[in-house]
Amino acid sequence: MATNKKQQKIIGREMEMAELRRCMESDRSEFVIVYGRRRVGKTFLVDRFFDGEYDFSFVGRNNQAMAKQLRAFAKSLKKHAAMPKQPVFGDWFDAFDALETYLESLDEDRKKVVFIDEMPWIDTPQSEFVEALEGFWNAWGARRNDIVLVASGSASSWMMDKLVKNPGGLHARITNNIYVRPFTLRETEEYLESRGFSWSKYQILQLYMSMGGIPFYLSLLDPSKTLINNINHLFFRKNSELKIEFDELYTAIFTNSGKYLDIVKLLNNHKEGMTYSEVQKSTGITGSRLTTILNNLERCDFVLSYSQFGNKSKGTIYRLVDFYTLFYLKFIESSDTKDEEWWLHNYNSRSVASWQGTTFELVCLTHLPQIRRKLGIDGISTSASSWRYVPRPQSSDGEEGAQIDLVIDRGDQVINLCEMKFSTEEYIITSEYEKKVRHRIQIFREKTKTRKSLVSTFVTTFGVANGIHNGIVGNEVTMEDLFK
Repeated sequence: MATNKKQQKIIGREMEMAELRRCMESDRSEFVIVYGRRRVGKTFLVDRFFDGEYDFSFVGRNNQAMAKQLRAFAKSLKKHAAMPKQPVFGDWFDAFDALETYLESLDEDRKKVVFIDEMPWIDTPQSEFVEALEGFWNAWGARRNDIVLVASGSASSWMMDKLVKNPGGLHARITNNIYVRPFTLRETEEYLESRGFSWSKYQILQLYMSMGGIPFYLSLLDPSKTLINNINHLFFRKNSELKIEFDELYTAIFTNSGKYLDIVKLLNNHKEGMTYSEVQKSTGITGSRLTTILNNLERCDFVLSYSQFGNKSKGTIYRLVDFYTLFYLKFIESSDTKDEEWWLHNYNSRSVASWQGTTFELVCLTHLPQIRRKLGIDGISTSASSWRYVPRPQSSDGEEGAQIDLVIDRGDQVINLCEMKFSTEEYIITSEYEKKVRHRIQIFREKTKTRKSLVSTFVTTFGVANGIHNGIVGNEVTMEDLFK
C-alpha cells in the first residue's frame, strides 16, 4: 500500500482513500469498484494509493476482440508471476483459473491486490467475462480473507448494471463501491496551486465554467500562459486536445451513444431544465429506455436531477451540468471553427457574458454544501429544489409566470429563495430588479401557499453593492464562500 507521503500528493479524495484503506485493513476479502466519468482520475487515485504495487493488474482494451483481450491478460500474468512462457487461454474461465493458481502461490499473511482497469471494455459480446468473474470471486476470492479485487471503468452504467445491481452470481457481492466525482472549486484551486499556478479565485471560477473540475483537463493547462490563452489553446486550435475530446467522450462511456447525445443536446437547448415528460415528448424515447439513459447520464455527472418544490413525486427537473459539454456545444460546435483564435477575439462578447450568467447558476447548484455552510444551516435538515409557475394558456388577465432555480427548504420553517448572479464586480440591485424579486416572492407564496418565512438569498461573485434597494437581500453568499 502507498506510503503517507505518496497519499498526500493526491488532491482531495480523502473519503475515497479512507475506503481503500479500510479494505486493506479488513478481515475479509474485498471486491471494490471505482467508477466515475471519463478523465475524472479513477486510475490515478488507485495507482497513487497503492503506489503501483499490485500482485496483478490488467487494463482492458477498447474495441478489441476477446482473443486479443485474453492475450493481453496472459502477457500481464506472465509478467507478474514471472512465468518462463506466456500462457494461452481459450476463454475467460481459463484465464481466471490461472490467476487463482498464481495468487495461491503468494504469501498468505498479507492482502493480495488485484486491479482490473477499464473492465467494461473487457466484456465483449459472447465473451462470458462476467460469468467467469463471478466464478472467480464467488467460488474462490470471497471464500478467502486476503484478496482485494479493485475493478474500475469509465462506463459507469456497465459498472452499476453488471456489478453493483447484478441479479445473478455477483448479486450483493460488491463489498465497496467508490464513486469518484469531479473536483470542487476548492480542490481545483489546490490542484492548480500544486502545479505552480497563481490565478485568482475569479479566474479559477471562469476556468471551472469552461471545463469543470476534471483533473485530466486541468493537467493540460500551461502555467506560463494566461487563462484566456490556455482556453484558446486547448479548445480552438485545429485538432486541439479539448476540441477532439468531445467525439470520444460519450462513445467511450455509453453503448449506443447516439441517443445519449440526442438528450444531451436537447437539454443544452433548455437551460432551465426539462421534466421527464418533456424529454419524452421531444425525443420520442419512452419507458425504461429513457429512464436508463437519464439515470446513466446522472451517474456520470453529465446531468443533475432535482425535484420541483411542492411536487417531489412528479415533475423532476433534469438539467445538463457537465461544464465541458456545455462549453463545447456553446462555443465549439456552433462557432466558426476555422478561427483558431476565436476565444481571444470574443471572450468579452455578449454571448460569453450570457453563458457566464447561466453557467454560474450551475456552479452554485453543484456547490450546495458550501452554500448551506455559509448560511449556517449545514446542521439543519434541508432539501434543494427548483420552482416554476406557468400560467394557463387560456388566462386572460395577463398573469405572469415565475421561476426560481434554487429553493432551499429548511427544517427550521425557513425557505431560502436564491438569486444567482455572475458579475465582474459587486452586483448592483436596481429599482426594477428589486420589484421583480419582490413580485417573484409574492407569486411563490400565493401559489405554494407556504406559511414558512421566505428569505431572498443572493449568491454572487463579489457580493452585493451597497444601495437603496438592498433591503430585498436577506442573505449573501459570495464566490469566496463557494471555494470553502
